[in-house]
Amino acid sequence: MMTNRIQPNYALAALSVTLAMTGMAGASPAADTNPPPALQPAATNSHPVLPSRPLALAECLDIALQQNANIQKSKSDIEAAYGVVIQTRAIALPKLQGTGNYQYNDQIETLPFSFPGSSVNSFTKVHSWNAGLRIVQSLYEGGRVKSALHTARLTKEQALLQHQTVVMDTVLAVRVAFYDVLMSEQQIVVQEASVKLLQKELDDTTRRYNAGTVPRFNVLRSEVELANAKPKLFHAKNAYRIAKNNLALALGYRVPPTVWEDIPLQLAGKLDAEPFQVELPIALADALEKRPELAQLRKAERLRWEAVKTAKSGYLPSVQLFGGYGWRNSTFQQEYLINDVAGWNAGAQVTWNFFDGQLTKGKVREAEALLAKSKTEIEDKTRQVELDVRTAYSSFVEAQEVLESQKKVVEQAEEALRLAMAREDAGAGTQLDTLNAQTALTQARTTQIQALHDYAVARARLERAMGK
Repeated sequence: MMTNRIQPNYALAALSVTLAMTGMAGASPAADTNPPPALQPAATNSHPVLPSRPLALAECLDIALQQNANIQKSKSDIEAAYGVVIQTRAIALPKLQGTGNYQYNDQIETLPFSFPGSSVNSFTKVHSWNAGLRIVQSLYEGGRVKSALHTARLTKEQALLQHQTVVMDTVLAVRVAFYDVLMSEQQIVVQEASVKLLQKELDDTTRRYNAGTVPRFNVLRSEVELANAKPKLFHAKNAYRIAKNNLALALGYRVPPTVWEDIPLQLAGKLDAEPFQVELPIALADALEKRPELAQLRKAERLRWEAVKTAKSGYLPSVQLFGGYGWRNSTFQQEYLINDVAGWNAGAQVTWNFFDGQLTKGKVREAEALLAKSKTEIEDKTRQVELDVRTAYSSFVEAQEVLESQKKVVEQAEEALRLAMAREDAGAGTQLDTLNAQTALTQARTTQIQALHDYAVARARLERAMGK
């Protein structure tokens, strides 16, 4: 792990900060049209802007929570889910409807008629209109109203759980990328030290050869060993470049196309093995309780149960109340009759589909099948989560064992090289002993760095599998 280390519950703490930015509390986030910072060219300079200081792991995680593409997309998904929530609960709210109509009748036929004791009247209206406002409220929808409210709440909770999953995955990706950069950086140091030692051995052997104390074969062997060590250094440098590119991507940076060798992204800290102990039963219990993927599937099961109730509501009647105010002009044209009519209206309406061509039956059958499927999905995901924990736990135990075995190897290899070089200088040892000791030291250093990296990554993966 790191000297500047992440706390096990960092992902959940960061989630609350992230959710506060999503607009779920009612405010919609402003669109961010600015390019990612830090690695973008400055306005007055074509070179990338270097970070002001090396980044620790916690700082990298903070940046990723703000800029990582997956988290940004997940925030948009939350906004979309909130839109679905609004749509779903709309059935429970009253509707205000406005209507209006205007009609012009050209060459309308006159129909004469008369009231007793009056002159002849007629329908002669050429212009006719009507308008109204009406409020409609559903009273009973066969259970759909209550189910819609439950569905809205479950949809929102499911979206938050999905976002929590994305945050956890992003935290893991950043941690692994961070450790990869540190490992590659230290591997370069190891390989450079190896090349330096072999170069020194070649220089010493060449000097002895010129003095006539060793054969030409010793010089050739030193040259071959040095040549064989250089590709490992090149490989370490390439791995370092790739690791920094991967970390930049995870942090949401875009590396300018002009940058190649020295990506302006420096890190603070070093690989370290902080003790971490957990028993497998506890890890399994934590995973089954805390993994958001399982909680999300449980929400999906409840949503599908609500879908079954909504589908069955098609067998039942729909009852609505309405009330409003309307205006219209009179059909009669006579000075002592009222030309315009206005007034309140109220009523109720009942709709019951006694036969809908088996539409409701088909919807119920579909919903029940999806509900049964969701139960299978939960069982399967539970087994998968347990497998994830067992696999991560096994890898962590292996990393612990490897790390424990490498505690004193580097010190022993350094002492062995010192003795081999002293014996060779005194004429009691051979060049082969020195070269073998140098190779063993390089291998010990490489293995130790790899062991520290594997331990940190294994712990990160185990914590992710446990839902931390």
